[in-house]
Amino acid sequence: MGIQNLLWQVTKKAFTGGIIGLTISDRCCSVVPVRGDSMSPTFNPQRNSYLDDYVLVEKLCLTDYKFARGDVVVFSSPTHFRDRYIKRIVGMPGEWISSSRDVIRVPEGHCWVEGDNKASSLDSRTFGPIPLGLIRGRVTGVVWPPQRVSKIG
Repeated sequence: MGIQNLLWQVTKKAFTGGIIGLTISDRCCSVVPVRGDSMSPTFNPQRNSYLDDYVLVEKLCLTDYKFARGDVVVFSSPTHFRDRYIKRIVGMPGEWISSSRDVIRVPEGHCWVEGDNKASSLDSRTFGPIPLGLIRGRVTGVVWPPQRVSKIG
């Protein structure tokens, strides 16, 4: 009876901890890896490194869409919803953007994002302005590797 009670208590605590962790990750903040070199040199400055940067993404900004030009954001791809990208906002709703092809006005409810490494970035120059509703959070800092820990913005 003692071991069953112990297992039940551990299971309840683990389940509760998991729910709390998921809630924090979904509503408050999470840590995500930065893959590739589209945001180099801000993230992954050593392009051939086997060690990706990991960044802290805060999500409280999503309640009122509190974003500004220069923010680095994580967003869902407008064409493949499960894919996530990390890019910098370079244009807000109503602003005019000069793309490689022409001049575009960013529609209301959208923003224009580009990678810091424009030669190697899939961004608004490819798929156009992104709806603010696709943004999943704002990057606030690098948390891994230890020698790269720094604040962003």
